[in-house]
Parts: sequence; structure tokens; C-alpha cells
Amino acid sequence: MTKHTIETPEAMHELGLSLGSRFKAGDLIVLTGPLGAGKTTLTRGIGEALGAIGNVSSPTFVIARTHKLDGSRTDLANTVLVHVDAYRLGSAAELDDLDIDFENSITIVEWGKGFTDGISDRWIEIEIERDHTGESEVRQVTVSEHKANA
Repeated sequence: MTKHTIETPEAMHELGLSLGSRFKAGDLIVLTGPLGAGKTTLTRGIGEALGAIGNVSSPTFVIARTHKLDGSRTDLANTVLVHVDAYRLGSAAELDDLDIDFENSITIVEWGKGFTDGISDRWIEIEIERDHTGESEVRQVTVSEHKANA
């Protein structure tokens, strides 16, 4: 588990660049945090690190966006970035119904807590906390790895 204090949107993007440089095919990343916490900003940085083609934006209305990668990382040949917004999904079964090829994808699920049951034996959770009073824009980001039945 790692913890990060993030003070600006640019720092959130930089954290995404750092994390994304380590992700590989088959990784499932679950993002949790309130509205405006920086989930999409973080995902943009991850997408940039992976060489995602196209604008990485919130898939709120389409539920999922798939981005091919530009090939700059040879270890990610035939891998895609799938960015999911699970806010309107009701269960892990609905996430499974999206028919994502998890093995050959790096999948990021915003609002995904509780949606990994039966989807993957391993996932990375990134929790973003912010000051609910609005007095500070500082975010606390916790990155942890989880394994099913562990």
C-alpha cells in the first residue's frame, strides 16, 4: 500500500503517469472517491503513460470507452485501455455483461468498489479522499493491491 498527498490537478496527472508506467495487460484498477476528487484526471495521466489513443474522458453516459494504445510500450502489444464508469451499474454481473477482455486489457473502473467480485482474482484499488468542507483542494490517495479470498 502506498499513500500520496496530492495538492494540484497537475500533481494528480503526474501520479497517473507514474502509476500507468507500471500497469500491464490484465490489470484491473478500481477508482473510488467522491465527485470531483480527480478520478478522471488520474485516468488521463494513466492513459498518457500507456500511450492511449484519443481523448481519455469520463465515460459517464456511454459507461465504457476503449482506447487502443500507440505501441510505444512493446510490452503492451495487443493491449487496450478500457475506462469504465460504473456509477449507473447495479452489480458486478452488469460489469461482466460489458464483455470486456480483461486478460488483454488494462481496465480502469471509476465508482468500481464492490464490482470486482467474480471478475478478477486480483485488482488494484485507488482511493481518493478530499476535504469535504471545501477548505482545501488537497487529496489523499491510497493505492493498494487486493486478491480475492485473501
